[in-house]
Amino acid sequence: MNPQNSPVPSAVGDVIRAGAVLPAHPLALDATRRLDPVRQSALTRYYIDAGADGIAIGVHTTQFAIRQHGLYEPVLKLAAETARSWTGRPFALIAGVTGTTQQAVFEAEMAKHLGYHAVLLNLAALKGRSEADILKHCREIAQIMPVIGFSLLPEVGGFHLSYGFWREFAAIENVIAIKMAPFNRYRTLDIVRAVVDARAEDRVTLYTGNDDHIVLDLLAPYTINRGGEEVTVRIRGGLLGHWSVWTREAVALLQRIHELPDGAAVPAEMLALDSVVTDCNGAIYDALNDFRGCIPGCMEVLRRQGLLKGTWCLDPDEVLSPGQLDEIDRVYRQHPEMNDDEFVKENLQRWLNPAPLVTVSNN
Repeated sequence: MNPQNSPVPSAVGDVIRAGAVLPAHPLALDATRRLDPVRQSALTRYYIDAGADGIAIGVHTTQFAIRQHGLYEPVLKLAAETARSWTGRPFALIAGVTGTTQQAVFEAEMAKHLGYHAVLLNLAALKGRSEADILKHCREIAQIMPVIGFSLLPEVGGFHLSYGFWREFAAIENVIAIKMAPFNRYRTLDIVRAVVDARAEDRVTLYTGNDDHIVLDLLAPYTINRGGEEVTVRIRGGLLGHWSVWTREAVALLQRIHELPDGAAVPAEMLALDSVVTDCNGAIYDALNDFRGCIPGCMEVLRRQGLLKGTWCLDPDEVLSPGQLDEIDRVYRQHPEMNDDEFVKENLQRWLNPAPLVTVSNN
């Protein structure tokens, strides 16, 4: 990896390679739909203290419209400053980068300037372009920052790319991970196979974004035949909007999965968690309505916990779907072990009103 375009410290790189809990960071607004910096920073502190290994911000869960509202730089800057002042442990800062090449270059340069470690590259704006053109775009961004690829489901603006695209993408030297979120088993396997066939499995870490299959994505080994050699790889972590809520439990879940030795029998109760997590996600992410309420659904959980004051989005029409509140109520009742409400209650005031830093005078 070229050190000139790789601001990833080795300790942060180790965290990403090992497999991390990377919540997709929401946007905290007040009732006038303006940025609420106190609660925005409180969210970042929550993720750090919950044990997350980093955050992704400027992504779908943060609301893409932050760009049109002049909030992209302020939101990224606030998250980076909050994280650096709150923890000294390796903590991955990942910036969402989107748009055509001119915009994506601008955003990647800004993320680099603000001290981010990698960019999550959203290709939705390039829909309809040839895969050769899209690969050229990816290579240009990779000259600026380490890149995490993003396979995004069409229901929220993405489009499917071929196995051939992902094999060429995985061969780009400064690609460090891929978030797989096609919500499609066949497409997910295409990407796994592409990474192995590109002989990039030791450099490109696989992350799940498949909210409908989180636990089994993380538990299953994937064995690919490469020229007569069997290569087994794992999806090591998650970069998920779903993990922006109940994050402490997500951290505990991934830790349990990582503690299972390779080849060990998976306990039945852990396998059963897949359907529980998917059920919770279906309510929070509004699966019944093609995910129209996914961002307000995450914000509703955070509102109940006191981290947010409301579910306001930049778009006034982006609201909870009819019946979605009832579904969130249901999963709270049926799966109480999945929430981290008590943890939030114990720490909320500390996150909202952090103690001032103490400086020592030399006089």
